[in-house]
Amino acid sequence: MRAGTVSTAAQLAVPPQRVWRLARHCPEADYLAFVDGQDIHPGYRGAKLRHYRVFMQRWPNMTDWFAAPLVERVGRLPGEPHTAPSFPVSFRARPYLLFLALRGHIAFDYPWMLGAGQLRVIDPAAEMGIDLGTGALIEEAIALGYAAGSARQAMNWTVSRIALHAGLSRAEDITEEHIAEALEGVRLFSEREDLHRFYPSAQSYRDNASKQWVTHLHQLQVVLFHRGQVAAQPRKLMPSWKPPMDLPPRMLAVAQKWLAARKLTDAPSTVDKLELAVRVFGVWLGENHPEITTFADVTREHCLGWIGHIAQAPTERTGKPLGVMSRIQRISGLSQFFRDTAVWQYANVPGHTLIGAGDAPKYPQKVPRFIPDHELDKLMPAIEALDCPFQRAALLVARWSGARRTEIQRLPIDCLDRYPDGTPRLRLSGRKTYRERVVPLHEDAATALQTVIDLRKNAPERPFTDERTGEEIRYLFMSHGKLLSTYYLFETPIQDACRAAGLVRPGGRGGTGRGTVSAHRFRHTVGTQLSERGAKLHTIMKVLGHTSVSMALVYAQVSDQEVLRDYRAVLGPGATIAGPAAEELRTGALPDTSIDWLKTNFFKTELELGRCLRLPAEGPCECDLYLACAKFVTTPDYAPRLRTRRRVEQTLALDAAQRGWDREVERHRCTSQRIEKLLADLNEPFEDPNAPEVDQLESSL
Repeated sequence: MRAGTVSTAAQLAVPPQRVWRLARHCPEADYLAFVDGQDIHPGYRGAKLRHYRVFMQRWPNMTDWFAAPLVERVGRLPGEPHTAPSFPVSFRARPYLLFLALRGHIAFDYPWMLGAGQLRVIDPAAEMGIDLGTGALIEEAIALGYAAGSARQAMNWTVSRIALHAGLSRAEDITEEHIAEALEGVRLFSEREDLHRFYPSAQSYRDNASKQWVTHLHQLQVVLFHRGQVAAQPRKLMPSWKPPMDLPPRMLAVAQKWLAARKLTDAPSTVDKLELAVRVFGVWLGENHPEITTFADVTREHCLGWIGHIAQAPTERTGKPLGVMSRIQRISGLSQFFRDTAVWQYANVPGHTLIGAGDAPKYPQKVPRFIPDHELDKLMPAIEALDCPFQRAALLVARWSGARRTEIQRLPIDCLDRYPDGTPRLRLSGRKTYRERVVPLHEDAATALQTVIDLRKNAPERPFTDERTGEEIRYLFMSHGKLLSTYYLFETPIQDACRAAGLVRPGGRGGTGRGTVSAHRFRHTVGTQLSERGAKLHTIMKVLGHTSVSMALVYAQVSDQEVLRDYRAVLGPGATIAGPAAEELRTGALPDTSIDWLKTNFFKTELELGRCLRLPAEGPCECDLYLACAKFVTTPDYAPRLRTRRRVEQTLALDAAQRGWDREVERHRCTSQRIEKLLADLNEPFEDPNAPEVDQLESSL
């Protein structure tokens, strides 16, 4: 860590001072009366009193006990028997310590509760006449679909820990802040220097105990949300294990202020990407320019140096440089930082934009990949055979509506109805474009969707509030009181269906193979099929929820199958071609780089009667006389167009002759002769055998 940087982890790992100030012993008579009133064996009663007195003798001041090392306070470490703990005084006095906390004399810190492991709290509380309210929470969790055992474990663990830490005596008093504090305690425990005394490694802690505790806290949040006790909609978020940003104080203050402002308007995933851009830029500055302690000292040269670094430096995870899309995101995020802080007039910043879109790589042009018919024929029966009705309905809706995955995930319960003629129709919220739309739906998808609607219509759940529109919505794809993830609804079942259909490639988990089809390709399939079957651009835009013609135009211009067919017709081996550029292709005069460009941008090269092989480096065409251009090439697929154009030229030549325009006659005759030469080279007849007689026209010419 650089000198002068701020690290909050070490500060937060210290037990809160309020815990120390509250710590005090209770009057001895109170604890003696409680123990004497318990229905336990006399020998056990005597042992509890003996352990209490030993603890009082060792720790007459409870504040000193809280200040002691955690391993000593916990008493028994993992793997040690009950009969031989490392620090028996604290371990054997746990009944007394729990009594103090339940009576409000002390408040436990999370490191002690997480390090102590199992703590029996509910039963001692009941013996003291304290009902923490876990029974009602368990019943509500079961009503939401949780298993009884899971609900009991989660409610007892979470409520008891929050109560012991916050000094609560009822579950009805738990707030979102209490849950957030518990989650932060789980995260910070992994940063302790003595973590190895409780777990083999930080990774072991994160993969096991912390996941279980976060799951318990999430389940509590779900139940409290649906009873109306907390406002935040339940989202299971595992603790972030990334370290805090390592920046000098003034730079850290600006970055945190900017990120807090972005959180007010941007989605959490967007804020994470912005934070990552500033984080990696700060790391690079610290390694290469440690003298910089404020963003005001950053120059464009520094930014360009960082851009060059991320383009070449291998990443830790893959050992390869960042891909184009990742670099674009990070450069865009840093540019956004400088732009926002300049407009918002922050202190300690350059006050103007240092880099822009022109400094980032260009977005690669992607051709949407639809699913070929022969693969669809294998895949759809496997999808219809899925056991889970939620997964089956989600994939069938994706197949027949072309909707985005997040749009399907957030369908409301009343999303399905019918047109007057009985055709099913689906109402989509349009989360990405903020525009609701209604699209026709295949009967198979409507039937699967209705099955889920019937399962969900009587669920005892509180509506969710859409974070973009503020509308109260009862979502369809929910289970256990929360939204099902897109991973569960799409990624998992599509892989199962691909394996069942035999559409896999080598690799994948367990050597079972990775599916060749993704759920998003259903969207490309719908767009391509609409285009190929003659749908208008406006229809494609409405169905897919596009906001610009250019987005829908991709499907009207190109599909994988069409590109491959045309590419092979022109650039494939043995292709029948004609035109000035034909000889270059036959002899291999075009270099591989030119062929690669033409393959990637093939749909851009189409002309009326063929294709133009002119490369970007050669600049734009300077005239429309492409029939005579050295870069023009055509194939037999264009023969009908060539014959039609020949007839047009002949008609125009006849008309020009009747008007006495000799130069026009010559021009149209030359064009007609060029077309005849192309047809001859393609071994195609000049006239369509099925066309009407043209003897009179030809004789006139």
